[in-house]
Amino acid sequence: MKANAERIEKNTVLLEVEVDADQFSQAMDRAYRKLAKKVNVPGFRPGKAPRIILERHIGKQALLDEAVEMLIPEAYFKAVQDTGIEPVAQPQLELVQVEEGKPVVFKARVVVKPEVELGQYKALEVTQPSTEVTPEDVQKELERLQNRHAKLVSLDEGTVQQGDLVTIDFEGRVDGEPFEGGQATDYTLEVGNAGLIPGFEDQLLGMAINETKEITVRFPEDYPKPELSGKEAVFTVTVKAIKRKELAPLDDEFAKDVSEFDTLEELRADLENKLKQAAEARAKAETRQAVLKKAVENAQVDIPEEMIQTRLKEMLQSLERRLMVQGLTLENYLKYSNSTVEEMEERLRPDARESLKTMLVLDAIAKAENITVTEEEIQAEIERMAKEMQQDPAVVRKVVEGQGQLEAVITGLVRDKVIQFLVDQANIVAQDGQPATE
Repeated sequence: MKANAERIEKNTVLLEVEVDADQFSQAMDRAYRKLAKKVNVPGFRPGKAPRIILERHIGKQALLDEAVEMLIPEAYFKAVQDTGIEPVAQPQLELVQVEEGKPVVFKARVVVKPEVELGQYKALEVTQPSTEVTPEDVQKELERLQNRHAKLVSLDEGTVQQGDLVTIDFEGRVDGEPFEGGQATDYTLEVGNAGLIPGFEDQLLGMAINETKEITVRFPEDYPKPELSGKEAVFTVTVKAIKRKELAPLDDEFAKDVSEFDTLEELRADLENKLKQAAEARAKAETRQAVLKKAVENAQVDIPEEMIQTRLKEMLQSLERRLMVQGLTLENYLKYSNSTVEEMEERLRPDARESLKTMLVLDAIAKAENITVTEEEIQAEIERMAKEMQQDPAVVRKVVEGQGQLEAVITGLVRDKVIQFLVDQANIVAQDGQPATE
């Protein structure tokens, strides 16, 4: 087989393939055996009709078409491997010559992975986010812990305050008419937690137990239900119960109750250490992202529309899976958000383009710097995946290879190594302009 690839446009290659006559003859034999089993020829059992009889029965062209259908995908795949091109979409095929006893010749117009013009990606200067933890930060964390372990006390009298848990009955109307989801009995909410329509909870403040009043609010313009978005609603609300948090004093006894420490100072020191670790992890992640962003911004690449369309489909499928977990369908989500698939794709398009550019730049840097992964690194990743899934590594590897996902695992590892390479090569400075470590 002969294959030649010629770039005819920026991201388009014309593949010319010639399959020799012997291979075509073998394909004709395979086509005959396949059709002989499927076609009922009078006087012959399935699969037993001689080829010449079968040809007379179904026509020579049917046999040629079947042979070509079997041969072209195999030849195209081999031609892609031989020429080293990287298709990103299905090819447009053109048969040039199909005649028994002669080579089969066809052309394939193929959109390929675009070339990346790398800009500066070494010695990039980025500022590391601050990892400072202040006494105020520690105090806020202590107060969050204090609030989380507060006791709830039912009030016999008094009025609603911020932070109270209140139980209410409510009935809402829009334009004087009840609407779906606008009624509830014994509904409990934490006042100030922004769980309901903006403005609703604020109007509960000062209400007493068993008090009833009307609350007027306006649904946000982006409310998921189009029939309610932007509409004014009047709710008749009755406060049935109030529970208030009783905070324990911040002392050694509190520390003993909520942690393994005996003193408040030990608890405070532990919280400070955890906040510091979290700040350092966050700074590390943000620094990596900043370095990557600069490297991507400095590169130039013309991304084919076919790649963008494929990426958009992937993003919509990912959204659909997340919605299914929440018991929603994409159709209902689009209905509630008063949108269409086309509008959603346009909103996602910039993210699709940016994610593709990032992946292409990382792959180009990996090629330029000869960054690869070892078998040991691949196996370590398989073992990490297995541990996460609580499965045997050998089983996980077999599944990954069986589903054709091993290449994706390798690609992910290579890209991670490229990002670390960029960070190692970068000039990272602290907030004060002094050199910093990742």
